[in-house]
Amino acid sequence: MTTTDKSIEILNDLIEINNDRVAGFTHATRELQEKDLDVRELFMELRNQSRENVHALGRAIHKSGGKVEMGMSGGATLHRVWLDLKCSFTGHSRKSILAECERGEDAIKKAYQMALTSGDIFPPDVREIIRNQQAGINSAHDKLRALRDEA
Repeated sequence: MTTTDKSIEILNDLIEINNDRVAGFTHATRELQEKDLDVRELFMELRNQSRENVHALGRAIHKSGGKVEMGMSGGATLHRVWLDLKCSFTGHSRKSILAECERGEDAIKKAYQMALTSGDIFPPDVREIIRNQQAGINSAHDKLRALRDEA
């Protein structure tokens, strides 16, 4: 596998986990109670952040001559099922939903960290895109953790 092929594969993996994140926050938003408007707004903001991430990653793939894969992982479906199950036992509590979303953020943080430590396979502009997205994801994780701790 060439360096370009490997970088495209990793970028497509990041697209996949961002698509998982979009679906996860969309689902979690529906699980919130009406009184949780602040969290609902944050979830919609983070969902949009991942949509923007997908577009930027897709442009980087096209620029390098690759094909964008717009799928989602099987793990995302399992995560949503787990969130449904957990919510059914906890009564859709704010804290449990935030805890599950934080767990999802742990996964995307790990994916970005792995991408950045995969060797020197990305051109500088693509590495910068990944770093900027990682910073936004880290910030989102911290917000979710703070909200969970408050709940």
